Amino acid sequence: TSAALALLGGSVAALVVWKWLGKKMIQKKMEEARTTRDEGMKKMAKAVQQFREQVPSDQTDAILSLPLLELTGRLREGSLSPRTVLYTYLEKALEVTQQTNCLRHFIPECEEQLQEIQRHKEKGLLYGIPVSIKDHIGHKGHLATCGLVQCLATPMEEDSVLVKVLKRQGAIPFAMTNVPQSLFSYDCSNPIFGQTLNPFNPQKSPGGSSGGEGALIAGGGSILGIGSDIGGSIRLPSSFCGLCGLKPTAERLRWVLDLPFQPCPCAVGPMARDVDSLALCMKALLCQEMFQLDPSVPPIPFNEEVYSSSTPLRVGYYDTDGYFPLPPCMRRAVKETRRALQAAGHQLVPISPPRVPYVMTELFVKTFFADGGRAWLDVFTGDVVDPRLKPQVNSCKMPRLVKKLLALLLKPLVSPYVAMISTCRSVKEMWNHHHQIQVYRSQFIAQWKELQLDVVLCPVLGPAFTTGYPGKLLSAISSTMLYNVLNFPAGVVPVSTVTEADEEELKLYQGCCDDPWDRTLKQAVSGAVGLPVAVQCVALPWQEELCLRFMKEVETLSRAK
Repeated sequence: TSAALALLGGSVAALVVWKWLGKKMIQKKMEEARTTRDEGMKKMAKAVQQFREQVPSDQTDAILSLPLLELTGRLREGSLSPRTVLYTYLEKALEVTQQTNCLRHFIPECEEQLQEIQRHKEKGLLYGIPVSIKDHIGHKGHLATCGLVQCLATPMEEDSVLVKVLKRQGAIPFAMTNVPQSLFSYDCSNPIFGQTLNPFNPQKSPGGSSGGEGALIAGGGSILGIGSDIGGSIRLPSSFCGLCGLKPTAERLRWVLDLPFQPCPCAVGPMARDVDSLALCMKALLCQEMFQLDPSVPPIPFNEEVYSSSTPLRVGYYDTDGYFPLPPCMRRAVKETRRALQAAGHQLVPISPPRVPYVMTELFVKTFFADGGRAWLDVFTGDVVDPRLKPQVNSCKMPRLVKKLLALLLKPLVSPYVAMISTCRSVKEMWNHHHQIQVYRSQFIAQWKELQLDVVLCPVLGPAFTTGYPGKLLSAISSTMLYNVLNFPAGVVPVSTVTEADEEELKLYQGCCDDPWDRTLKQAVSGAVGLPVAVQCVALPWQEELCLRFMKEVETLSRAK
């Protein structure tokens, strides 16, 4: 007996030591990653300083204030040099990341790309434009971390197709931006590189998962960025940070998420300060080079005629999806934009998106958690879970029976536990689930066609949440998630800011039934006076140019106020 007890005691001690060593190893890897980042920042700061010793900074503000279309014109005619523009943005990006922690890494090879574009005979559409890219968009020699320790070991062996095309068009990728751990969050925090803050208010989140992009561009440290969107990850940071962002039809710029689970088609798209910048980026990417490098991308060049058209549009609109009521200011934005569009000669038609609660609790959730969240949990193996993600991770870990009981006890509409029990329990059930998505998509398109709509105007989640709150309100993303399930192109345009009157009205907000989730939303968005307020613009699949044209119309009318 004593020998057995000694053996048991020894085994327990060995297990404790093993776990302790494992944690130490994880901490060491994270510290090394942070050190590498910090050293990269210092090198870049030194390079900027050396450049400034040669070239004075009297043009800095003028360069940073130029819209993308004007900047490309100045670079192409030679009145500005790509080198001056690059170092101006590098200098500004260093400043913005000190305030917001938005950068994961500078790309030192930007200097090589600078030399490369000057050797080209033809100047591409993005000649000399510094471009920032989201953490996980592959760049040769750099990590795609997704905020995970397991991704810190293997740098990319080659550029992703997207980066190759950007470079061929003369762009200079210069920085990789921070993301939430595993990308499955619309906050922007991970245990390796920390929390990214909103440049307008350090108490607020920049949104996610393209939150580093949102903060960098909104802070003025980048003029054009590439994000990705699997549930709102381009549109939510654009809403929170007052930017324009486009989620195309996923296959228009096809890109595979480098994670062991890919629940929805992952769309990549541009983020910038104005709609013309998004259009130029799409035009540059949808080129012969893209179609040759990735034959699975449909060879459909950008249709300039559709984007430039001024034909009046037939616009469907709604200010609530019947699932998660948004704050008063976001609904106000839709109403004001609707009135402005009507006054400008467009035809407005009220619509009601069908069965959004069903989409959220069945279609979206079963897509993400078909296996009860096991594949998602696997990405955290040998990792520290970010505190912002712990509620979701712990929910997934619960036994199925416990989840069912909690789902019965809690309000079914927005309970995260419902999400975790909506699993597909057989292959047949999974096939049926895919079929149900197609059925819903067909019904939505049929309603669209019946009403003879060109585009749809609707709300987007906002204004910016206080940091930490996105993890408590996964269900609040129904406004964006709907168009991931449908795989429609959707973009966000800032049209207003939060007023004192909005803040007063928020005090009366009760949401669905003044339950804990409604009260949490109220806390998340309070204290937002002066922060951006946006709307969402949607078109049918493959109609990115029409979506952008509508976004441009909304932008023009909002600026004319």
